[in-house]
Amino acid sequence: MAPENSLNIETEVVEGAVIVRPHGDVDLASSPELRAAMHEAVAKEAPKTIIDLCDVSYMDSSGVATLVEALQNTRRAGGALILCGMNDRVRSIFQIARLDAIFTIVTDLAEASGSSD
Repeated sequence: MAPENSLNIETEVVEGAVIVRPHGDVDLASSPELRAAMHEAVAKEAPKTIIDLCDVSYMDSSGVATLVEALQNTRRAGGALILCGMNDRVRSIFQIARLDAIFTIVTDLAEASGSSD
């Protein structure tokens, strides 16, 4: 049985977009797993990468740094990165750091899939 705080990550390609779905807390211990998944997602060179955070209840600064790195890598590759499904706790981290002005953050996967960013 996996520890309660372990991170599981699902990745799939749907209609040309790479969707990354982390499940669990994104913290110092688990952010390397997310970083690796994001490197793989960016390597697919899709025009859009969506990170669905609906199953992430907690994220610390290392998780935020991982997403900032993913944003930079995605932009360098000519793609767009969209975050969706954030709970209020995770969203507040982005708002406090004013990263909500840098990232494209939408409510849910349906909105992210339709986004032209």
